[in-house]
This record gives sequence, C-alpha cells and structure tokens, in this order.
Amino acid sequence: MNISILLPYKENFTAYNAGAVSLFVSDINNKSNFKKTTTIFGNTEGKKILSDNYTNLNLDKSIFRSTSKQYVEAFLNYQKKLKTDLVEVHNRPYYIKLIKINFKKKLILYFHNDPLTMNGSRTISDRIYLLNNIDKIVFNSIWSKKRFFINLPSDSSYNDKTSVCYQSSSKVKINFSKKEKTISFIGKLNRAKGYDLFGETIIKILNKHKEWNAKVIGDEPRERLYYRHKNLKILGFKNNKFILNSLKKISISIICSRWNEPFGRTSLEAASRGCAVIISDRGGLPETTPSAVILKRLSAKDLFIAIDNLINNKKKLLELQRQNHLNFTYTHKFVANIIDDIRKSLQINDNINLFNIHKNRILKILHITNFNQRFNGRLHYNTGTRLNNGFIRLGHNVLTISDRDIINKNRTVRDLNGKKSLQESIISSFGNFKPDCVILGHADSVTNETLHDLKNMNRNLKIGQWFLDPLGKNGPDHKKNTKRVTDKKEFIDATFLTTDPSSLTYKIKNSYFIPNPCDHSFETLKNYENECKNDIFFAMSHGVHRGALKKGKTDNREIFINKLISKNKNINFDIYGMNNVQPVWGSDFLNKISNSSMGLNLSRGKPIKYYSSDRIAQLLGNGLLTFVDEKTYFNDFFTKDQIIFYKNLEDLSYKINKYKKDNTDRKRIAKNGKEIYLKEFNSTKVADYILTKTFNFKSKNKFIWSN
Repeated sequence: MNISILLPYKENFTAYNAGAVSLFVSDINNKSNFKKTTTIFGNTEGKKILSDNYTNLNLDKSIFRSTSKQYVEAFLNYQKKLKTDLVEVHNRPYYIKLIKINFKKKLILYFHNDPLTMNGSRTISDRIYLLNNIDKIVFNSIWSKKRFFINLPSDSSYNDKTSVCYQSSSKVKINFSKKEKTISFIGKLNRAKGYDLFGETIIKILNKHKEWNAKVIGDEPRERLYYRHKNLKILGFKNNKFILNSLKKISISIICSRWNEPFGRTSLEAASRGCAVIISDRGGLPETTPSAVILKRLSAKDLFIAIDNLINNKKKLLELQRQNHLNFTYTHKFVANIIDDIRKSLQINDNINLFNIHKNRILKILHITNFNQRFNGRLHYNTGTRLNNGFIRLGHNVLTISDRDIINKNRTVRDLNGKKSLQESIISSFGNFKPDCVILGHADSVTNETLHDLKNMNRNLKIGQWFLDPLGKNGPDHKKNTKRVTDKKEFIDATFLTTDPSSLTYKIKNSYFIPNPCDHSFETLKNYENECKNDIFFAMSHGVHRGALKKGKTDNREIFINKLISKNKNINFDIYGMNNVQPVWGSDFLNKISNSSMGLNLSRGKPIKYYSSDRIAQLLGNGLLTFVDEKTYFNDFFTKDQIIFYKNLEDLSYKINKYKKDNTDRKRIAKNGKEIYLKEFNSTKVADYILTKTFNFKSKNKFIWSN
C-alpha cells in the first residue's frame, strides 16, 4: 500500500521544534509496517528532519491565492507522479474538500485538536460532509470524538467510519530509587495551561517542603507570568528528547490545564517515565493515564492539597509511579499496529453506503410537520396524522417530528426563534433512525442547509413535501404560499398539492395533485342514518390565535355565508369560527358535526381547480350531504349522486332547501359520498401515491385523481 501523509502547512517537522502532530506522525511512521511505502509531505524550514521519507512542498506564494489551496495543489501535483493508494491528512479538515475534488483514492483524517474549533469541522454541515467523503476519521481521544458528534447522529451509527487512537510514547526502564524530589510543569506558560495556578501553588509547596525542587519546561512570549523561588528552575523551551530524559528523574508531573485539551501528550509521556501525574478534569486529559490524580475542582488550593498529599505519603507516591509505568501500553509500536490495522481495513472494504432502500420496499419514513402536540390533542385530527396512519397501514416504519412544537419549546437566548434547535433535532433524529425518505408537510422552518446535510448523509434519500393551502394567483397569501412551496425545490424530489398543478401560472418540478385524505378511524360518523336537529354545518379557523378568534379578522367566506343565512331564514345553520362564535376542535368538533345533516365545503379565495381544505374530508367522510362549488371541478371525481355541485349563491340556496325537504334523497347521496370518498381518497391510498411518485415506484392501486 502506497501512503501519502499530508501535514498541516508550516507544521514544524524537525527534531528541535516538533509539536504533537509531527511527533505522532514521525513515531508511528518509524514503527509502521508501511514505512517503506509511505511519503510524508509538509512545509518545514530547518535541519534534522524527523523522517527520511519526507518531501518538502515549496510554494511560489501569491497574494492573490489562498496559501492552503496552493499547498494542497502542490501536494496533488506530487500525487500525479506517485501511485498513491491512501492519503492521510492530519489536523486540517478543510483540506479534505480541496483534495476530494481532484483525488478519488482512500482518505483518512486525523484529529489532534477539538473538531469544533477547526475550520472545516465547526459546523454540522462540515462534519456531515467529512463523514460522507472520508473513509476513516481517527480521533486522538474519546472526548474529541464526542465533540465531533455534538448535534449529529449517534456516533455508533458510524462505527465503521471512525476510530479513536491515542498518541504514543517510548517505554524505557525506570529506576524508581533514582527519582528526584522534583515536580515538573511542561507546556506553554500561560493561563490556558494553568501555569498561573501552578506558579501560585508551587511557591507554597517549595516553602513548606524545602527539600523539594521544581522544573518548568516551556515558554510563552505572548503572556508573561513570573514566578521565582530558589528551588524553581525555568528552563525555557526544550525539544522532546530533552523532556523525556528529564521525566525519568521527575517524581510528580503537573498538567493543570484550564482549557479542554483534546488529549494531553505531556501527561502520557510523564506516565511512560514513571511519574506520578496530577491532571485537571478537562477534555481528554483523564484518558491519558488510568492512575492519575484528577483535580475535579481546578484551584490553587486543590492543587496544593493534591501535591502535598503525595509528598507526605511516600508509599502512595511510589505506588502511583509504579502503576503508571507498569500499565503504560501505548508504545510507538503498539499504536503503529493500530494505525496499520486501520489502513489494512480500507484495503479490504470499500466505502459502504450506510443507507440502502429495503428491497421489499418497507421504508423508513421521517415525517416532519406540525402535529400540534402542544395543544394536548386539540388538533389531533389533522392531515399529518392521517398520512401517518396511511404510511403505517402500508407496512412502513414512521418517525414523526413536530417542527413547530420543537421550535416553541426551545426558544432561548442562545436560540431566539428555536430554529437552530429544530435543525439539530432533525439531524440527530435522522442519524439515529436512518430513514429512506423524508416527508415534509408545511415544514417552513426546516432550512435548505439541513436538507443539504440530510442528502449528504444518505445519497439515496428521497424528499417529498405536501402542501394544503391555496396557491391560486388571485387567492389568499399567493406570494407567501408560492414561496413556501418553492423555497426548497432544489432538494425536493416530489411535491404534492391540494391544488391542481396545471391550474397554476408557474411550474413546480415533479408536482402532483393529492386529495385531502380521509381516515376511517377519524371519520366515524354516519349522519345519513340520523335525524339531525341542524341543517347546515360550517366551521372554519381563519383568524384564529391560540384557539380563539382574533378581533377584526374576516374573509370572503363570512360575507358569502352571512348572505346565505339572511336569504334562508327557514334553514338551521350551525356555524363556527365567525360572527363571534368560537371555533371547535377535537372531539367537540365531532360532537358538533354529528348534529347536522348537510355541510358546506367553502374555501378561502376564489375557487380554483381541485383546491379544497381538509373540510371536504370531514364533511363527506362523516356522511353529511356536501355542497361544493362547481368551479372546483370536483365533478372530475364525483357524480351528482355523491356530491351536490352549485353555481352561485342562488343555486346553493335552492338546493339546500330542496334536500331539506327531500330527506330520502339527501340520505342516499350523503351515503354514496361517504362511501366513494373513503374508498378512493382514504389516507392509505394518498400515502401510497405520495411514496409511489417520490420513489418512482409502481403501485397496485389505481388513483382516480391521477392521469
């Protein structure tokens, strides 16, 4: 296997100034079984390069072009000459896109820092891209891996994509009797590393235990913290070889970082040299050695107590020193074997698509719409729930997300409108569930960025959307509704409207008409069998806020119905949602509708082909004789023996009075209407149609509304 390793730009790869990344790459390379077929690429000026198989990428810098792009391009130019099988990128996730465009070989990305702080992995989109375009991601700690998966699907979903591999150190024999009474601090001399805590503490320790000494190895030109004591030696920056030799004689090593260190190589090296290690409970530090003294509270007082206890308890001190050395397993060879095994696994296994549509078409469906859970069942009888029933009756597995409920629940100072929480919830749910398709219903708050991420997470993913509001040019909220239904067109495979797409003045790709579905578990009444006290039922919810009417809200339907009422004094109307009569919901709705023999299907705005609210399903489905404006063209689906069509107010008045008198004919037509609607427009059939068109399946069902 020919391997090319790409270091971060300007990563120092010399024996004098090498950092953690360079040391890891060099140490593993020297012990790897693939050393002879590995080339390390970087940009380092200096002598005594750590490995012989190193190639320096010299750049002809241009102020007009990104240095990173130039650096990666120089690397890719070399790949043209090499027969590379595998590229390993260290600690630069944003290099991946630059490489992926022009390079089709296997890719491994190594994280040495917190992924959420790095360009190319900060955002959810960044990390999803990495998961779907890299063959393996290797983290230097469990903590780093957990950070990567924040607001993403469970990391267990990507077990074949990710690994954790700690850094390494050499293991040498230690003569514990030659350990000196010395305490060390190794690292940057700044507050992030906790040097101020160490400095404040060590002065007190050295004053109390006069036979003890302290050594500080490191510097920090940007931050000046001065601590002086006759038994305190500040040695400045030293190379790794010097540090390892010094640790052999040191008794206690302090790593008291304030910041969340992704791993902590210094702690690991101190353990390999038989030091007792005191570490802060930050980031990946607790993973570096199982026998460390961990500071749960990071303060000078607690650090003093920890050091003082070890000095006063020689038995405990020696025990920790021996345990750290004895239990140290992360040698260069040990870790190199882990890395080699990862490399070999990529030779055997091609990148597996995590998401495959089940051959028998039993689908996993993520259904996102407003299920109105916050209203405690008041709005249970909605189209989203009806379609859920249909999907489930077809044998599919459905996971629901109520988008507006999540938004309302998660409004915080951090997330004022709750939308960020929604996107995070969708992505996390998506990863845990791994759906074959996503169905959106009026899910306006789902962003295009989120849909982009979902498509990246599953390259076979299908996304369908349904939309119930009017879309006619002269209808209510025309511009707003048009934007809502077209806003996500880039990611939508099929769109389903309760308006005939052919009647629109604009085209929506792969758009189809669907009727408002009824459901036999919802529409349970048979009003044609009863003698009802009311003649005409009509209920609407326009202008409703939190279940109650808003003052001053009205529309064309109120004008029409009030004219109808004034014209027909002999007719018993049962009207809700207008004229200061509050709307009805849930079981109250069913109780009210059960008292009427006839119902009026009247929608906002001017009639448009096939458009109706879900009112038509409620009326016909419960066995009311239903009146529909003939300009809706529902006569394409129904006969006059199933629905009563009217031309205008006068024609409607005439027919209402006719069927009030002709009880027998009313019951007959109402019964026919319920039977045909439940047969042809039921939720199972509509759900089947949505999946059929979204996936381009063939269905055994015939859909009378589809050409």
